[in-house]
Amino acid sequence: MGLVLDEWITAAKIELGIDLDVDTGVLLDLARDAAHGVARPAAPLTTFLVGYAAAGAGGGPDAVREAAGRAAALALRWAEAGGETDPAG
Repeated sequence: MGLVLDEWITAAKIELGIDLDVDTGVLLDLARDAAHGVARPAAPLTTFLVGYAAAGAGGGPDAVREAAGRAAALALRWAEAGGETDPAG
């Protein structure tokens, strides 16, 4: 799966005009946490929101890592709270 995924990421970046080193492990971990802690459809939606937030924060791998970490922490808190509307407070 690794080679196919790497090829897909490369092709998608070219198609979308993105020049960014993608830490697929961070994003896949986030997708797992969102899918298991919230609901399966939360995985792609959360990764989209992380990308949007990272772009708004100036972009780059560090911005992606920061946003992914925050979203993953939220997903874990959400799961621990049993899916409450406001797991942060």
